[in-house]
Amino acid sequence: MNLVVVGLNHKTAPVAIRERMAFEESDLPLAAGRILSQGIASEAVVVSTCNRVELYTACRTGDPDASVAGLRAFLTSDRGHPVDPAGIVYQHAGRAALEHLFRVVSGLDSLVLGETEILGQMKRAYALALQAGLTGPVLNRAFQRAFATAKRIRAETRIQRGHTSVAAVAVGLAERMFHDLDRRDVLVVGSGDTGAGTARALRARGVRSIRVSNRSPARAEALAAELDARAVAFGDWEGGFAGIDILLSATGSPRPILDRATVERLVAGRGTRPLLLVDLAVPRDIEPAVATIPGVFLANIDDLQSVADAASRLRCGEIQRCEEILRAEADLWEERGWDRSPMGGIAAPVCRPPAAVSPCP
Repeated sequence: MNLVVVGLNHKTAPVAIRERMAFEESDLPLAAGRILSQGIASEAVVVSTCNRVELYTACRTGDPDASVAGLRAFLTSDRGHPVDPAGIVYQHAGRAALEHLFRVVSGLDSLVLGETEILGQMKRAYALALQAGLTGPVLNRAFQRAFATAKRIRAETRIQRGHTSVAAVAVGLAERMFHDLDRRDVLVVGSGDTGAGTARALRARGVRSIRVSNRSPARAEALAAELDARAVAFGDWEGGFAGIDILLSATGSPRPILDRATVERLVAGRGTRPLLLVDLAVPRDIEPAVATIPGVFLANIDDLQSVADAASRLRCGEIQRCEEILRAEADLWEERGWDRSPMGGIAAPVCRPPAAVSPCP
């Protein structure tokens, strides 16, 4: 019995192809069932996220090449693609497939190195196949070992330490400054990609309210509707300044929209309430001298990017240790045999799907 994986991801396929090849979550166990019904494999798990589509199978015979060919043909025909996209669909068999599974589950193959969402997504895909009776001794043991490997990598390395995006760093800064984000109010001035992404992340962290202001009323209204926020006319955003706790500014203005004198006027009457200003604009929206005002904390895009870059370097430096753990786990798995039950002869445990899993990455 042999383990085979065929798929594509953010490294090999642009989003236009990934979205065409993707499966709806409700179709994941059905697709795995179609693989089995066509005699391509005896066990199957289908994974589909924003950044990857992968078919994990146990071969029915000892010929992995035949299974690979069958899986590649299934993937393209089932998704309605006219041909097998050369250079886009990859394949792994045996030990290479096992190590690929371990890397994926551990976040080592993700767009953001070491991210944790993929673990929940893989658990859900596996659980759906398990509950549908589409897995067996090979995949049960492989996925259970992959989940244990991911846990070990998290515990023994720093691969998941630190934020690696500007938006995540900004939100982390807000969480350190305000431990009660559910009582904090946010004003977003400008609704470009970076500002909007940071606003979405703050909303996901539960901030109490968000107001959005943009030179384009339509863009402000669109972002406000998405965030369950309130749009404010661009000429009126200063009016509510005294009541906010966090300002995100990303206007694209050629010159600063806030200088020291303006901010001193706007914060008059706030007392000792702290104010976090996050300047995501290039050129900068907020003059550096604003940071000298008591109770006002200013972070610009370079500040945030330097933290994100440091986190990325830290994670990259942990890859070798992660690979050592991964290979050791694969060695142990092979030593114990490819088709043994994951529990030493006991049936695989029931793995219930996580309640709410994001579709990315």
